Amino acid sequence: MRVEQVEMSQDNDRPPTLDLGSDAAAAAANKTRNCSGGGGGSDDVGGCGTAENVLHNVLENVLHFLTSRQDRNAASLVCKSWYRVEALTRSDLFIGNCYAVSPRRVMSRFNRVRSVTIKGKPRFADFNMMPPDWGAHFSPWVASMAKSYPWLEKIYLKRMSVTDDDLALLAESFPAFKELVLFCCEGFGTSGVAVVASRCRQLRVLDLIESDVTDDEVDWISCFPEKETCLESLIFDCVECLINFEALEMLVSRSPSLKKLGVNRHVSIAQLYRLMIQAPHLTHLGTGSFSNSEAMVNGELEPDYGSAFAACKSLLCLSGFKDILPDYLPCIYPVCANLTTLNLSYANITAEQLKPVISHCHKLQTFWALDSISDEGLQAVASSCKELRELRVFPADAREDGEGPISEVGFQAISEGCRRLQYILYFCQRMTNAAVVAMSQNCQDLVVFRLCIMGRHQPDHKTGEPMDEGFGAIVINCKKLTRLAISGLLTDRAFSYIGKYGKLVRTLSVAFAGNSDLGLKYVLEGCHRLQKLEIRDSPFGDAALRSGLHHYYNMRFLWMSDCKLSRYGCQEVARALPHLVVEVMRNDNQESDHLPQMGDLENYVPVLYMYRSLEGPRDDAPACVDIL
Repeated sequence: MRVEQVEMSQDNDRPPTLDLGSDAAAAAANKTRNCSGGGGGSDDVGGCGTAENVLHNVLENVLHFLTSRQDRNAASLVCKSWYRVEALTRSDLFIGNCYAVSPRRVMSRFNRVRSVTIKGKPRFADFNMMPPDWGAHFSPWVASMAKSYPWLEKIYLKRMSVTDDDLALLAESFPAFKELVLFCCEGFGTSGVAVVASRCRQLRVLDLIESDVTDDEVDWISCFPEKETCLESLIFDCVECLINFEALEMLVSRSPSLKKLGVNRHVSIAQLYRLMIQAPHLTHLGTGSFSNSEAMVNGELEPDYGSAFAACKSLLCLSGFKDILPDYLPCIYPVCANLTTLNLSYANITAEQLKPVISHCHKLQTFWALDSISDEGLQAVASSCKELRELRVFPADAREDGEGPISEVGFQAISEGCRRLQYILYFCQRMTNAAVVAMSQNCQDLVVFRLCIMGRHQPDHKTGEPMDEGFGAIVINCKKLTRLAISGLLTDRAFSYIGKYGKLVRTLSVAFAGNSDLGLKYVLEGCHRLQKLEIRDSPFGDAALRSGLHHYYNMRFLWMSDCKLSRYGCQEVARALPHLVVEVMRNDNQESDHLPQMGDLENYVPVLYMYRSLEGPRDDAPACVDIL
C-alpha cells in the first residue's frame, strides 16, 4: 500500500484480550470480587451506597485519562466494577476484525462511543487473493450504530465493503458527524460521497485512501456547503474520475482550516498551483498528476510553481506525483528543507532526478519510493537523511523474474547512513546475508522489518547459501521488533531463530520459505505474543497447523495459502477449538504448476483463514467459502 498516512496503514496490535471484552474478560471479572464493595457484613449496609458511588465517580474520572487500548483492556479485567466503568468511559472503539464480534454485543456494552474503527478483510485482499464478494459488509454495523450512537463523530473503515446506502444512512443518522476515513474500501461510488458532503455539515475529515470508488457521474465536490466549511482534511487521490475543478477551487478557498489536501491524477500542476495559492497554510499535500496541462502544452505561459511551494511555509508532508514530468521536480526544492515525509511511490524517476531533491531533505523521517531510484538513489538518501525513521521501496516491475535495479548495495548504504531507522519495507531481486546482518547491527531500533526478495526461494546471491543467518541476526539484534516479513531461501534454522529470539513479534509474514513442518512449529511454540500470522507458498502442512493449537485462541488470525494443508487437518483444528472460525476458500484460478505435491488433491485446501470470534460462524459467507 502506498499512502501518505502511514499511521493509518499500520495495525496497533493488541494483547490477546479482545478490545470488545471477550468471554475471558467477563469470566475474569466474575471470578474477581467487586472491588467497589466494602467487604464487610451487615454493619456496612448503611454507607455502602454512598461509598460505592464515590468510588465509581473517582474511577470514572481516572479512566477518562486512560487512552491506550491496551491499558483499557487491562483495566476492564480487574473486577466487575472496573469492567462496567471502563465501558461507560470508552469513547474510542477499535474492532480489529468485523467478524470477531457482533454489532449487538458491541452496542450493549459500549454506549458512549464517539469514534469507531472497524477492519474487515485480511491484508491479502490487497493482492487479489480473496474472492471479491468475500464479505466484510459495513451495513449491519452502520444500521446498529444509527440506533445506538446518535452522537457518533468519527468512523474509520479499512478493507470493508461499503455501499452508497450505508453512506446515506451514516449522513442521516449522526448530526454531529465530523470524520470519515475509508481505507482500501469498495462498493460505493461518488453518489454516496456526495450525500456525505451535502448532509454532514460539520465534516472536518473526508479521506478516501486506496479505495475503489465508482464513477456515478455525480459532481460530489459541488455538494459541500456553500458557506465556510469546517474541512481540515480532504484526500481523494484514489478517485479516478474527473472532478469539477472550479468547485474544488472554491471549496478550498472557503475552508480556512484545511491542513491536508490530496487530489487525484486529473488535477494538473497548473491547477495545483491555483489551489496552493488559496491554501498556503497546508501541512500535507498530495500533488495529483504533477505534469503540465493541455493548455500549457499549447504554448501558454506557465506560472511560477516554485513560488507557490515557497509560500507554503508549514508544508511537512508531500505525496502524489502521479504521471510525473520530472522537469517539474525543481518546483518542490523550496519546501524540501522542512519536509518530514516524502512519498514518491508513484513517481518513476531515476537516481539523477532524485538527488537534487533528496539532498535538501535533512529533516526527512519518512520516505517512500519506487526501486527506479536504484542503489545510487538509496545511497543519496543515506547520505542526506540522517533522521530517517521509515523507508519503503516498492517495485516498479513486480515480476518475479525481472532484473531489479536495487540490491544489497543500497540496503547496506541505508543501514550505515540512517541508523535511527525503525521501519523498513524493501522489495528487491537479490540480497546477501552480510547486508542483512549489517542492518541488524547498525539499526537496532528497528520495530518493523519487511524484506521481500522477489522470486521463489532466492538464496544469498553471492554465496548461494540460505538467508537464515541474515534473518536470524535481525531477531537477535533488533530487540524491539514487533513485525517481521521474511522471504528468500530459508530453512528451518531461520524459523528456529525467530521462535527463540522473536519474543516481541506480533505480526509475521512468510512467503516462499521453509523446508518442513518443524519450521512453523518453532514459531508457534516460541513467539508467545504472535497475533497475526500470514503464510503463502510455503511447505507447511497439517502437522505444522496442529502445532499451534495451544496458541490460536490468543491470535487475531492465521492465513495460509498455497501450502500443504488438507481439509481433514483443518477440520481437526475446528473440532479442537470450537470458538475459532475456520474458513476454507477455493481458488478456481490456481495454475496447476503451482499446486503442491499432495496425493489427494480433492482434499487439498488452497486457502485457510482462521480467526477468533465471540459470535461463531458468520451467516454471509459466499458459496466459495466453506466454514468448518
